[in-house]
Amino acid sequence: MPSIASIAPEKLARLLGTSRAPLIIDVRERDALDADPRLIPASIHLPFETAADWAAGYRGKNVAVSCQRGKKLAEGTAAWLRHHGAVAEVVEGGFEAWRDAGLPLMPLASLPARNAAGATVWVTRARPKIDRIACPWLIRRFVDPAAAFLFVAPAEVEAVAERFGATPFDVEGVFWSHRGELCTFDVMVAEFGLTSELLQRVATIVRGADTARLDLAPEAAGLLAVSLGLSRMYADDLEQLEAGMLIYDALYRWTRDATDETHNWHSSSPKPAK
Repeated sequence: MPSIASIAPEKLARLLGTSRAPLIIDVRERDALDADPRLIPASIHLPFETAADWAAGYRGKNVAVSCQRGKKLAEGTAAWLRHHGAVAEVVEGGFEAWRDAGLPLMPLASLPARNAAGATVWVTRARPKIDRIACPWLIRRFVDPAAAFLFVAPAEVEAVAERFGATPFDVEGVFWSHRGELCTFDVMVAEFGLTSELLQRVATIVRGADTARLDLAPEAAGLLAVSLGLSRMYADDLEQLEAGMLIYDALYRWTRDATDETHNWHSSSPKPAK
């Protein structure tokens, strides 16, 4: 029987990628995680044994908790989270139910190391346009909601990555970058195990806009125009990123819910008499 405070895997999957998605915490035992080292997208693995210590950090947050089967470990952790003021639900059936439903899973090995605050840190060139806004959106919505992004002078990206423990992206000669005809967003979708039909469609639009192949998707030209416009509106790269998040949220929701919808303007003015 589902918990009185639970969320079905299918409902959680539909919330993923939107600003309404809960934070997701995986509390599987270590041997279970080692046996299948993958995570529900956007989740973080935390030890259930110390839930009483870290739960207070989620006060006021919406949280979904998953263990192997959605039973005692998730229930106990969710109870501690609620005790500390979070709105916490248990993922029905846990990791196994998510996996058995064929929903996307993120290889743990694909994730960069987290810093002391539990966040991944990324660094790229300053003055972003398309890929360098699209990739942070993908990471924040599907990989690590707490991810930090550093925008620096192009010549300093790799040195900053080394000195500040950040992962470089969208620069030449690094793992997270263009590969052949694919842009960095394509690479991240594939490496993070996020190859759903919806994200593949978004990836095609991003690739078309980012690589000047506007024929790949009718929407690519519009994304290019909006992206260049944003880059002229904001002098601060982080402010531009926050504005760009809304653009990609809208693009993802259009891809998910509105591709069949058309819009025609109908005048309510009476037709002239013949």
